[in-house]
Amino acid sequence: MPRARFSVDEVVALTLDFYRRNCIEGLFLSSGIIQSPDYTMEQVVEVARRLREDHDFRGYIHLKTIPDASPELLAAAGRYADRLSINIELPTQEGLHALAPEKNAPAIRRSMARLRVHIDDAKGEAIDSARSSVISLPKSRMARRSAAPRFAPAGQSTQMIVGADASSDRVILQTSASLYGTFRMRRVYYSAFSPIPDASMRLPLLQAPLLREHRLYQADWLIRFYGFSHDEIVPATHSSDASDTGGMLSLLHDPKLAWALANRGRFPVDLNHAPREMLLRVPGMGVKAVERILQSRRVRHLRAADLLRLHLPLKKVMPFVLLPDHHPGGLLDGMGLGEQLRDPVQPGLFDEPAPAGKTPAPARTLPQLPYIPPQITTTAAGMTAALPTLAASGMSAPWASVSEERSLPWA
Repeated sequence: MPRARFSVDEVVALTLDFYRRNCIEGLFLSSGIIQSPDYTMEQVVEVARRLREDHDFRGYIHLKTIPDASPELLAAAGRYADRLSINIELPTQEGLHALAPEKNAPAIRRSMARLRVHIDDAKGEAIDSARSSVISLPKSRMARRSAAPRFAPAGQSTQMIVGADASSDRVILQTSASLYGTFRMRRVYYSAFSPIPDASMRLPLLQAPLLREHRLYQADWLIRFYGFSHDEIVPATHSSDASDTGGMLSLLHDPKLAWALANRGRFPVDLNHAPREMLLRVPGMGVKAVERILQSRRVRHLRAADLLRLHLPLKKVMPFVLLPDHHPGGLLDGMGLGEQLRDPVQPGLFDEPAPAGKTPAPARTLPQLPYIPPQITTTAAGMTAALPTLAASGMSAPWASVSEERSLPWA
């Protein structure tokens, strides 16, 4: 596959041109390997250095680092970039060895550990600098001290391909939880695998459902902001268990609702007395809504009408809460509750609209069984063309793209 490359001067000029025209707010820069990891990393760092030092660029810079590059180059990248990232690519070492044998999982984690050390050191120095002061004479002003060196103030992130190997959602979330805890990742991004023409036969022929990617982002949000653990969201079950999902998230319900339906004994939750941790587990209630509820109940008891004023999705909330004028009764234990609360199915882009005067055709239903990626038992080679998001060792040129960091403020 033919490749093209931008020179350092071209990337700098393009970034400044788009930035001055207010078309972008920052730069996301990535590259394949050119000559060697160190040479490629030098080119990437040089772009960021010129933008910061030569052109006083104040926008956001996110650099995709190369795990095999020298620690000195990784340290230099952190001085100019707001965020650094190293893609873990696949959730398991076995999957990485099978589909991208040129990748070294231990080297990737070592680079992540080095970045964490640099980030923690820079934060510690900044705190010490803010606290220290020198008083030489009475009523003298605080002595001016040089600012502490900055290092990737927006932290580090990574990305995993979903559906390229046989890893279940449980394994993916377990890996994400480990990355958050061990390396203090700011974000783990998920990308649904999409095949390309003439790809390796070792790869799946069908694209992983985008809904699966969306469910993983929702579950990731629960881990980061709602106090859930990964094994709560997708619990381990035995194959003989009727509720066994094969370690996959439900495609019919969002992860919080699926957890609530599977743990109905924890509900209903008394909104006037329950702790914050339990309020966050009520389907349909986000962090901001919980904070407003906690503030409101300090002055008076909440009633059902108050939830309407808080603009909460009552259809999803009411079966799981208890109020002075509301009790879910048998609704919570009803067999049809899950069906009533299923996410609506959006029509496809190319679905034919219903003729005028006729009832529209019923929306297509989601599959009842969770998506199970195909088993991959052979070793893949030449992943350059098969997985575009994997940094291929044979790529002949760096490429730059401006990208907006995705944020999913989901409740």
